[in-house]
Amino acid sequence: MALSKPKIPGTAQHFLECGFEDCERNCEFYCNSCHQQLCKPCRDQHLKIPENKNHEVVLYQQRRHQLPVMKCKIHPTKEIDIYCKDCNIPLCSKCSTMQEHQRHCFVDLETIYTDKFELCKKELSKIHNYFVPTSHDLQREVREDATEVKQIMDSIRTSMKAEAESLKNMVDTVLSENMEELNQIEQSLLEKLKSQEKTFDDYIAYLSDLVKEFQSYLSSTELTNFTTKLPENLKIKSIPETTKPVTPEFSSAQYNKNDVAKLLGKVFKSDRKAELRRVKPMEIPTIATSIKSTSEQTKQDKHVKSDKKQTMSLSATKVRKFRVPGVDNAFHVSLDQSHRLWISDINSNLVQTDLQGNVIQKIETSGGTQGYHTVTQNEDLIFTDYDKNVINRITQDNNITEFIKTGDWRPLSIHSSHINGDLLVGMVTDEEAKVTRYNKTGKELQSIQRDNKGQELYGEPNYITENINGDICTSDYYKGVVVVNKSGQHRFSYTGQKSKFHPYGICTDVIGHILVCDTDSKFLHLLDQDGQLLSLLLTKQQGVYNPGSVCVDDENNFYLGQYHANTLTVYKYLE
Repeated sequence: MALSKPKIPGTAQHFLECGFEDCERNCEFYCNSCHQQLCKPCRDQHLKIPENKNHEVVLYQQRRHQLPVMKCKIHPTKEIDIYCKDCNIPLCSKCSTMQEHQRHCFVDLETIYTDKFELCKKELSKIHNYFVPTSHDLQREVREDATEVKQIMDSIRTSMKAEAESLKNMVDTVLSENMEELNQIEQSLLEKLKSQEKTFDDYIAYLSDLVKEFQSYLSSTELTNFTTKLPENLKIKSIPETTKPVTPEFSSAQYNKNDVAKLLGKVFKSDRKAELRRVKPMEIPTIATSIKSTSEQTKQDKHVKSDKKQTMSLSATKVRKFRVPGVDNAFHVSLDQSHRLWISDINSNLVQTDLQGNVIQKIETSGGTQGYHTVTQNEDLIFTDYDKNVINRITQDNNITEFIKTGDWRPLSIHSSHINGDLLVGMVTDEEAKVTRYNKTGKELQSIQRDNKGQELYGEPNYITENINGDICTSDYYKGVVVVNKSGQHRFSYTGQKSKFHPYGICTDVIGHILVCDTDSKFLHLLDQDGQLLSLLLTKQQGVYNPGSVCVDDENNFYLGQYHANTLTVYKYLE
């Protein structure tokens, strides 16, 4: 029975067709002997043909690839199909009988070709799936570093100019003070000299009067004037004593270029050793029971308080549960460095408790179901006022001040960075949404609104947090989990495992994982730093019905709040 030519699948084909005669069923098997694509019925029929009984039929994925047709240069009528292992060259069957190949070891060239073909495919797969994307990621990181370097350099230039301006101002101040001192000394000396000048005016007037008197004696013809009026012991008043002015002296400063450089500060090349860029491993292991953080991650991330290896179970163990008086439910939880909690509910109540639920204080806000409060590194409470478009700050002495005015933008969510103390704020208008970065003093540093294609990144950024690598992770009710890097470039978006995914509370842990509550699936989604789902934590059987908020402490516990009850449940998932 004649065999039809095998059908080579094109890249746009949805499935492989059987190549046996006119059969159009799906291909499942492959005959390595005659290179025929076969379905199961045709395979059975193919092997029933007597001349095919020794054919090697395998699953299609295990097939050997057909050799390209290549004629032998020595025997043009023969095709090359044998490989001489001793000579390491391909041959035709007639070449193998030649004298120079006697007693040599031969193998089927098709086997060699198939092995090499598969090797090439694997290497191509590595290039396309790992090396090229990873290189693009590293290239993107280089560009981000270049942008960051420019920003740092501009900041240094600004600081240098500010230092120089400050020094100029100090020089002007000192010069002004010296001039004033000199003017006062000059005024004092001139007044003293003027007084001395008047003394001599008076003395000269006295001498003039005396001259006139003596001249009157000399011109008088009355002898009695000489005997009665002219005193015998006549004394002329001595010339008044005066002092010469003592002028001030100027001591010029002895300084050189290095002295000025010390005053202004100096730019110097850092002696820190350049760190190698972290290249993600080519084969990321599938997580079966645990994930371990590497020591390299520990060194790079200052937030990791211990260099001990940590393992993560794909299930959470309940540690304790406590009720929070003063709130009706737990829509957002903030944890400060003194291990105190701030919990807010849907009715704008915000309470501070210890880790056992004992209320420390309570305030009323205009917040709602968003992550609208956070605690700074100085343990000040920062919370947004959605109605007034302001961000308030409560210091340790309970003074409430309007910290930042957001103009036409209504602030929804806020997070205080544990890396540098910056404030990350998710905000909206009736038409737009964005994330804005402020520094500790309330100065706007960055506005993130669109991706590199100009598309809107955010719809309603209700919760916001920061990962250990500086990524800004936003829980957006309409857009899912939106993650951008510290420069504001879009890294990835996570939209859940089902058609509906409406995330609420979000946080990150000490090894870069992202925990986010899903109000549709009722699960707590656990993602890695690159947005890959690791596990769906917690179930209804564990008493979780409406996860709304989550935060992680430094002892590897996470606190879960639900919007149907005013309780917090503590779970352990890192050891």
